[in-house]
Amino acid sequence: MISQEMNDSLTRIGPQSEAGAVLRLYWQPAALSDELMGARPVVPVRLLGEDLVLFRNPDGALGLIDRHCPHRGADLCFGRLEDNGLRCPFHGWHFDRTGQCVEQPGEPEGSRMHERIKARSYPVTERNGIVWAYMGPGDPPAFPRFDCFRAPDTHVFAFKGLWECNWLQALEVGIDPAHASFLHRFLEDEDPADSYGKQFRDTAGDTEIPMTRLLREYPRPEIRVDEMPYGMKLTALRHMPDGRTHARVTNQIFPQAICIPMSREMTITQWHVPIDDRRCYWYSMFTSFSAPVDKVRMREQRLKEHRLPDYAPLKNARNNYGYDPDEQARETYTGMGLDINVHDQWAVESMGAIQDRRHEHLGKTDVGIIHNRRMLRRAIAQVAAGETDGLPMRGAVDPQALTGPLSNDAIAPTASWEKANAETDAARRADCPWDARV
Repeated sequence: MISQEMNDSLTRIGPQSEAGAVLRLYWQPAALSDELMGARPVVPVRLLGEDLVLFRNPDGALGLIDRHCPHRGADLCFGRLEDNGLRCPFHGWHFDRTGQCVEQPGEPEGSRMHERIKARSYPVTERNGIVWAYMGPGDPPAFPRFDCFRAPDTHVFAFKGLWECNWLQALEVGIDPAHASFLHRFLEDEDPADSYGKQFRDTAGDTEIPMTRLLREYPRPEIRVDEMPYGMKLTALRHMPDGRTHARVTNQIFPQAICIPMSREMTITQWHVPIDDRRCYWYSMFTSFSAPVDKVRMREQRLKEHRLPDYAPLKNARNNYGYDPDEQARETYTGMGLDINVHDQWAVESMGAIQDRRHEHLGKTDVGIIHNRRMLRRAIAQVAAGETDGLPMRGAVDPQALTGPLSNDAIAPTASWEKANAETDAARRADCPWDARV
């Protein structure tokens, strides 16, 4: 249990908020590159409680500026895309990619008023299917050399989905290794051959044991937490009666991402990005260590569960997440279908838009959640004191020195699980068609 004041400090993300000040010191996913693929590459973006407009010029350059014209507040999402920027249809004021007003055609001849007018703008860049924005003070940090950023575009697939809840509870489901044994429990195992693009459908480690069965049969993992330069490493150990241990490594990438093993050949790096205090997007980068990603197939899989243009899930609170009591009795623990994203969505949305943590009771398996909140509270205090150099991937920690991170699973004799986990990750990287060495 925590106080209301602390809960507000950890969850609120507006421009003057404490957690928001921390998040603004890191690159934030703003949109999928796919959203700019139409004939008119201009899209609205609501990010960290701010309304913005993202656009791409004919030369490929990106701009992210305030959605509302500084003149009378008209919506620049309807602006004319021309002359290296956007022109407001209301009075013709023209803004370049930096937000600078460069022309006011209705003002008197020779007026220099436009030189004093500048819309709010933020630096943007593009990495493997996602457009990123930096909304903080000073220069943005370098991108870490994580697999999802180093892999060629052919080996990364990016997608996103809308959740109607606060960003922190969305993140916290990803750093809770124990929940998979229940929330994602399948009462009948699926054929691992049909596992492509589906988490927990593969076999565990390099064995023939279906991951779904292992999670079901070993629901009490030993969870270890190690603080890392990028955030936190969580290792879930499921000790088997034959003297072996299944080790699964998940990483929390500060302040709001996770990196988890999807299969032996693929990882998911996922950001939980506040739209505002009560809604968020998850942005996922699926990184392949073997063949190029089948982007058409994976996009078709995701679009069966989401609608465009807002990427909202088709199953949601308004249709009870597709809940079927007959299915719950015979097929899945939740009765909400086979897509584990829906399971997670129900769990985090059913807490309320902003979870009231005054009434929760955390247990030993919540060690990752507890540790992450402490890290966030520490970062909030550091930022308030103007001491940003000690934050993960900021200042004293060179992001370019951070690679990986290791995120996979292995089954090995209990005494040597650490060695086996490192060796399986090294083998995967050694056989990778792109340079995944760390």
